[in-house]
Amino acid sequence: MSEGVSTQAVLRAHALRKGFRSGDRRIEVLLGVDLAIAPGESVAVRGESGAGKSTLLNLLAGLDAPDSGELFWGDQGVTPANATARRNRYLGMVFQSFYLIPELNALENVLMPRRIGGKVDAEARRRATALLGEVGLAERIHHLPSQLSGGERQRVAVARALINAPPLLLADEPTGNLDERTGDAVIDLLLSLCRSTGTALILVTHNIAHAAKTGRVLMLRGGQLHHV
Repeated sequence: MSEGVSTQAVLRAHALRKGFRSGDRRIEVLLGVDLAIAPGESVAVRGESGAGKSTLLNLLAGLDAPDSGELFWGDQGVTPANATARRNRYLGMVFQSFYLIPELNALENVLMPRRIGGKVDAEARRRATALLGEVGLAERIHHLPSQLSGGERQRVAVARALINAPPLLLADEPTGNLDERTGDAVIDLLLSLCRSTGTALILVTHNIAHAAKTGRVLMLRGGQLHHV
């Protein structure tokens, strides 16, 4: 483990850099991002379109590898070799698009991370049912995604992200496909659930009001994170 990496952080990134080739040019997107997230902390990341917010989130989730720099989940370094095996248990993800499986009802969608982990037992079903109750869908657990509103589908996605009780939740513009009132409700739900479970939250959002509800706001500008 690198010197200075705290085991108290659920996530720590040091000097992350990432660029992409476009034709004969190379575009540098991230120019040395440093970030540490404490257990239970909520952090918003804002930035202009094209600033690299989704690129950063993909790196933090271990879905893409940085060109250089280090990423730690807890006290263990994240590499392409170990990210896939650890991701399902260590973090949950909520996206702008809900990514629910249309043929599965709400309960079975919530259970998917457990199914991927190879363990769907009575306890898992009890937890999934309880989570759906917490997000206000106790009466909708057997409904297919097509029978749910956009806000209800996003609530299913939130419950799915929390089924494994992960230390960290990553949310990428989770209200982007929702109207203002529904979006506000989903953000309040996310923050409330994270407070009650002690799950840390990184929220990527363009919405200033949503960002202001988190404990800390960062701006991605010029390839680096800046405190607001």
